[in-house]
Amino acid sequence: MDEAFVGVDVGTGSARAGVFASDGHLLGYAKRPIALWREAGDIVEQSTADIWSAVAAAVREALAAAKVAPSSVAGIGFDATCSLVALDANGAPLPAGTSDDPARDVIAWMDHRAVEEAGDINRGGHEALRWIGGSVSPEMQTPKLLWLARHAPSVFARARHFFDLTDFLTFRATGSAARSLCTVACKWNYLAHEGRWPLEFFDGVGLGALVRPGLARIGAEIVAPGVALGAGLCAAAAEAFGLPIGVPVGAGLIDAHAGALATLGASLGEEADPRRRIALVLGTSACCMALSDTARFVPRAWGPHYSALTPGQWLVEGGQSAFGAAIDWLTTIVPSYVDPLRGGLDFARLERELVARAGGASAAALLARDLHVLPDFLGNRTPYADPAMRGAIVGLDLRDDRESALALYAAVLSGLALGLDEIIRSLEAGGYGCDMLIASGGAAGSDLVRQIISDVTGKPIATPETSEPVLLGAAMLGATAAGRCSITQAMGTMSRLNIANRPAGGEIAALHARKRLAFETLRHAERRVREVMHSDEAGGAIGLAAPRPRRKIAWPALIIFDCDGVLVDSETIALARTRAALERYGLSLSLEETGERFLGVSAQSMQGMAERDLGVAL
Repeated sequence: MDEAFVGVDVGTGSARAGVFASDGHLLGYAKRPIALWREAGDIVEQSTADIWSAVAAAVREALAAAKVAPSSVAGIGFDATCSLVALDANGAPLPAGTSDDPARDVIAWMDHRAVEEAGDINRGGHEALRWIGGSVSPEMQTPKLLWLARHAPSVFARARHFFDLTDFLTFRATGSAARSLCTVACKWNYLAHEGRWPLEFFDGVGLGALVRPGLARIGAEIVAPGVALGAGLCAAAAEAFGLPIGVPVGAGLIDAHAGALATLGASLGEEADPRRRIALVLGTSACCMALSDTARFVPRAWGPHYSALTPGQWLVEGGQSAFGAAIDWLTTIVPSYVDPLRGGLDFARLERELVARAGGASAAALLARDLHVLPDFLGNRTPYADPAMRGAIVGLDLRDDRESALALYAAVLSGLALGLDEIIRSLEAGGYGCDMLIASGGAAGSDLVRQIISDVTGKPIATPETSEPVLLGAAMLGATAAGRCSITQAMGTMSRLNIANRPAGGEIAALHARKRLAFETLRHAERRVREVMHSDEAGGAIGLAAPRPRRKIAWPALIIFDCDGVLVDSETIALARTRAALERYGLSLSLEETGERFLGVSAQSMQGMAERDLGVAL
């Protein structure tokens, strides 16, 4: 048969493998569970031995399901969560915490043990923080490394390799210790636009031992995603996977970024412009990613990162720490929908009944008119970068029937969508255009989830034709490593989209506008409650990252806007939007020319002037 490419994805709870044809069609798929240890203090750990075993089994099963000969596999790519791996000089695992169990050598991405360390780093005012939205998250690697240096110094001293989980997988597969530009730029404070590790930053935060002497412990060789590593699959990995030695292996991606790779440039019947799309990767957490040709800074969004996804472009990322995890949390409070055979929440049954009772997916939100959810159960990534923020529910009563369960589910989905809306609005305010959202990940398979997001954001949503976009993104890395295409070519030729959802408008849009106001009120209240509970009688703060004195808050009785005391110069915004719209029709004007022609001119007059210049009707 024709060539095939393998994509491997390691998520929070499973390792998955997919075999794809050269045109991106899925030929075979397999999934294996992986273990997770949780302890007090927000500690979450995993095992590389367990992960590698699951990966190998999944690859073999996927190949069998695809019915392809091992010799037809031309390339393989990996993606994984941004978890931290510690190995000694011989490549043997080291305990990732205080358990003294070397089998637990992975600090999972969602582990929040390093909140204090993240706060210490952020208070340093380091220049390197500018490229990750102004602050590190405890989910990133430098706070976790600082935690190890402080709380497990013997492990920190013995470790000769600290890997992002993706880079560990390619290391295990090829023997190459090269790191992906994606992982180190997005999670390790590597300055991709300068092509260097910020030595002054590591010295300043107390991690100078990682960069002196040499950089081998965190990555002396940094390569772009998809670059072929070493001599391909090493003998041990080839045997474990049932593949030939030497199959090209591409430098990997973080899991959400693999989903973005497979969707941002996907075909929709015409040439796609990835810069006009935002990728939504809806997994255990949620990520919103956008591309631009120039560096654009969005407060408290991660990035901009140069060439971290596509060569020569800048990537920015916002996200929610809990998305699918927040939905799964319903299992504990909606027992009437728990499947007794599988032990989990029967979401398909829940959604079918909810849509049927409401009379449609958009109308489902009407059941949650008076029930409001703040979904920051694991803190807030974007747009507040506040790991101490927590979730809340307002509007609960004592009912315990199916209708109340349906309303709560609709309220959770609405709250999650409002959180995504905040992120998307912040990206647009930073200059990132968005004509369409491209949804992938496990939760994106739900039409109800997508429709509520579309209604809340007012954006159409497309979905990839493939059922496994994250795996396809990993397989694209394999195709690139094999020399069959470039990263950008793979985006356009191996993936296709379908328009799945459009915003309802009307009564539904008005409902979500009111719920947005309620959401913002709830967010302010949650923050104020924390301030109150962490303040002593004299007003001093206890344990807050940014203490503020207690003061009486007085809302103004009146705000007057006039034409001379301008607070928001909307003319400049309108002119920039006008210029961008005209460029799409072929009329290119400088900012100065746009102002000379259209400043103070009505929209109707602008259209007439533009039509005369272009000779066409707009």
